[in-house]
Amino acid sequence: MADYDMILKGGTIVDGTLTPRYVSDLAIKDGRIAQIGGLKGHAAPKVLDASGLIVAPGFVDLHTHYDAQVQWDPYCTVSGWHGVTSLVIGNCGFGFAPCRAENQDRAMLALTRTEAIPFKAMQAGMRWDWVSFPEFLDSLERIPKGINVISYVALTPVYGWVMGWDEAKKRRPTEAEMREMCRIVNEAMDAGACGWSAQVRPGSAEGGNAQLDYDGTPMITDLMTEAEVLAFARVLGQRDEGFIELSYRAKGDGRGEYAAPRSRQLYEQVAQASGRPVLYQTVQADTRNVELHRDNLRWLADCARRGLKVYGQGSTNRGGQELTFEDYNLFDDVPSWRAVTMGTPPERKAKMQDPELRRQLRADWDAGIRPGPNIRGGVAGLVVEEVGHPEFDHYAGMSVGDIAEKEGKHMVDALLDLVVADDLKTEFLAYQYRDNPAYTAEVLHSPHVVAGLSDGGAHVKFLSNGSFPTEHLIWLVREEGAVSLEAMHYKLSYLPAHFGGFKERGFLREGAPADIVVYDLEKLQVLPSEVVYDLPGGEWRRVQKSAGYRWTLVNGQVTFEDGQPTGAMPGKLLRHGRG
Repeated sequence: MADYDMILKGGTIVDGTLTPRYVSDLAIKDGRIAQIGGLKGHAAPKVLDASGLIVAPGFVDLHTHYDAQVQWDPYCTVSGWHGVTSLVIGNCGFGFAPCRAENQDRAMLALTRTEAIPFKAMQAGMRWDWVSFPEFLDSLERIPKGINVISYVALTPVYGWVMGWDEAKKRRPTEAEMREMCRIVNEAMDAGACGWSAQVRPGSAEGGNAQLDYDGTPMITDLMTEAEVLAFARVLGQRDEGFIELSYRAKGDGRGEYAAPRSRQLYEQVAQASGRPVLYQTVQADTRNVELHRDNLRWLADCARRGLKVYGQGSTNRGGQELTFEDYNLFDDVPSWRAVTMGTPPERKAKMQDPELRRQLRADWDAGIRPGPNIRGGVAGLVVEEVGHPEFDHYAGMSVGDIAEKEGKHMVDALLDLVVADDLKTEFLAYQYRDNPAYTAEVLHSPHVVAGLSDGGAHVKFLSNGSFPTEHLIWLVREEGAVSLEAMHYKLSYLPAHFGGFKERGFLREGAPADIVVYDLEKLQVLPSEVVYDLPGGEWRRVQKSAGYRWTLVNGQVTFEDGQPTGAMPGKLLRHGRG
């Protein structure tokens, strides 16, 4: 008679807790780790030979936007391909509950610009078998899943429900409306939500901030006051449970200065009012200004010394973007570029040819008002990867700056002349400023910062950052030796599970749920980017798969074997992080 359901034999165990690696067998029964070591003479109907392979806890991703995609993709790929076994949805205040039937299209439209999720895909793929937030969680629980999910209460739909989607942008809520919104958050927490999330940009009405609604106006939560944010913080404080994901930039703080003192003050006040963990967005090592991330780390350490639970969400990917101007939306931080890149592809193309709009773009450029602050070289640094029409093949491999110099054009004209002539089909590579391994290791060595972030499910036509766990293991552990294997698994599993309220997950320990990755470190690969037409409604996305993972297990069942899904759906909705 078998003692266990499965045994992983002879693997090198890296348990996620910073314990030095060791070789041992691991047994699974009823979805949990039943025993580690001491298994000689014991049997199981399924034995996986893990000799020479790393056996580690599945990865935990705290920042995703799979709220829609989980309804048609049970493995939440790209993340599922890269060893992620648990994740959080509802980030940045964006989500779909509560929502009345007549507001479903409006709720989906809100995600088309700010998170660049195709509207047709959402229309065709979302089930909409809920109205309230508790009903949304019930729906998530019913959906067959190959991954574990917890959800924030996203505050945008809460405001839309109580005040109306348009009205919420015109005025601040009354006391009665605030009480009702706090009641909804409490109701959602009672049902199993993990906390609440919001993106707040008080200066967004005047322009100059990215992440906008479908029509170019601020998102609802952008307009929240600090008093409103603190009211929601007190809800969790009164409950003494849950955690908060907050992306806040105080009015007047410069572009990209997320850690400016005026912004920090609210994070500290939220932590004081709630007594709960607050995830600050984001910490990244920008090679142009090394002191920026170091100052962030000093601030987070000081918060910890004062007993404030403010933690940093790392943005530690070195990867860039592959984009066309048919759908790119990350130039929204400059109003003139936002105007040109709003609308359908034909509308965009027409605006790119408008003399007055071109004049404004050139004037802004000459005045130093330029988009893409996180792209290496900005607009000038965009590199032509592919073209839509063969007559432009000679541009392949050239940067926009190269083209401008060669053709004697203004930078704006060099870019838009090509984009328009190529019918918006030109594909550009945009490199980032966070590819220094030593600086990124500084971020990851902080006990106050988690690795990431994927934005999984969002920006699907130009980002595939769900590959970040594999990328981190290859780049920072195997290639650079900047982070130890033990420390990396702590950052990818234990610490995000701890910060995010996942109970019993993020480590390998007897009695814990068997969320496990088994892989060959020397053979790990992030495969080349590819375009796949696998979204509902015939829509496409850009993905990167992996190689080198032998097995991924969720709750004791193999969900991926050699990169291929097995069809098993053992994932759970983790109410209050438990399940």
